[in-house]
Amino acid sequence: MQNENEQTLKRAMAGDINAFQQLFAVFQPQLKSYLYRLVTDRNDAEDLAHDTFIRAFDKLSGFKGNSSFKTWVFQIATNLALDHQRKFKRWSVDTKQIAKELVLNNKTVRDTLWQAGQSSPEGTFDINDHIDHCFTCMGKTLAIEKQVVLILKDIYDFSIKEIASIIDKSQDVSKHLLQDARNTMVTIFDHRCALINKNGICNQCSELNGIFNPKQNQQEVMNQLDLVKGSKKYNREELFELRTKLIKAVDPVRGKGADLQDLLMKCDRMGMGELPIPLN
Repeated sequence: MQNENEQTLKRAMAGDINAFQQLFAVFQPQLKSYLYRLVTDRNDAEDLAHDTFIRAFDKLSGFKGNSSFKTWVFQIATNLALDHQRKFKRWSVDTKQIAKELVLNNKTVRDTLWQAGQSSPEGTFDINDHIDHCFTCMGKTLAIEKQVVLILKDIYDFSIKEIASIIDKSQDVSKHLLQDARNTMVTIFDHRCALINKNGICNQCSELNGIFNPKQNQQEVMNQLDLVKGSKKYNREELFELRTKLIKAVDPVRGKGADLQDLLMKCDRMGMGELPIPLN
């Protein structure tokens, strides 16, 4: 397989776009989900993935093999995403509360969410999907480089060496960014998440489940989550690791709850001033 990939790469570097597409397609779904978690907009993630394809093919002659082809492409995609995100500010820790008030007070937004939950094949609510959504939302409270490092390491299992190459920093700096990001996220979840802290202010997992799965037993669903099972016996860092394990199984772009999650993300973006709020 390695020899076959090397031959495919040689053909791509000689200008064979079909060979390049063959290499790119191996990790394209992962790339799109990564970009979506950074920019939180499906169309923007698609555009950035397309731009990455074009940019990488144009620059392929400059690929020296100092990293894997995948790592090299993710570096290009990350730089494009960083340029895109510079026009937006970091989100606040109360983004979900702001978005909740928006939904409650805006019939147009509320009806759109309800329609997606009732009619879209990808509008199914799942608590795991919402945990993923919440992770992305909380991640956007971080400085963008910390967000990148956290997602690459804890969701997509890139090594520190690979991450250092992607963000063009030393491995020591990359480790420091990762530790800071984890510490911040652990603190946010520990204080806000009602799944792991009975005093946590955020109950949206339960509230949304009650809206979109009214016949489902809420306590039964909660008991099925490793996160809830472990909340009394694990420390904060271990609970954070459990959360990332759940998230790894979620595809925010094409998963069963992708349409609903995208609409919820739009509500967050409205709350943060990134999108206009529709009139009632």
